[in-house]
Amino acid sequence: MLKKSLTLLILLTSLLAQAEIPAYDEAANAREDVKQALIEARKTQKSVLLVFGANWCKDCRALDSALKSAKNTALIGKEFKVVKIDVGRFNKHLDIDTVYGNPIKKGIPAVVVLAPDQRVLYVTRAGELANAREMSEDGVYAFFHDIVQKAAGQAG
Repeated sequence: MLKKSLTLLILLTSLLAQAEIPAYDEAANAREDVKQALIEARKTQKSVLLVFGANWCKDCRALDSALKSAKNTALIGKEFKVVKIDVGRFNKHLDIDTVYGNPIKKGIPAVVVLAPDQRVLYVTRAGELANAREMSEDGVYAFFHDIVQKAAGQAG
C-alpha cells in the first residue's frame, strides 16, 4: 500500500513538474502592471513592451517560448520592460487595447512599444505576430530587433 502511494505521489509530482506554466497570468491586474512598468521605464529609460495574448492561443505560446531563448531574452531584457496582457477570448482588457489603437484587431499575439513618457513608438496593426508558430527564434529576434531600431528613431 505504501509503495503504491509513493509511486502515485512520484507520478503526480512528475506530471506537475512537466505542466506548462501559462504564458499569461489570467488573474493579473493589467492596468496596474502597465502603470508599474511605466514607472520603472522612467527610472531605467527602457521602453515598455506590451504583449497582448491568451493562453489558449498557440501563436501566443509559441511567441512566449521563442522569447525565452538566450538571444531573444538578452535583446528583450536590454531594451524593454515587458508586460504580458491576457485578452481572454477577446473579452478582457479591451480598454487597454483600445487606448493603443486596437493592436489585437488582426490577431494575437500583438504588441505595443511605449516610450518611458508613454508615447507610442510601435503597434502591430496587421497581425504581424499572429503566425508566431511559423516564425523561428531568429525570425522573432529579427522582428524585435527591427522594432528596437524603429523605436530608437522615434525616441528622440
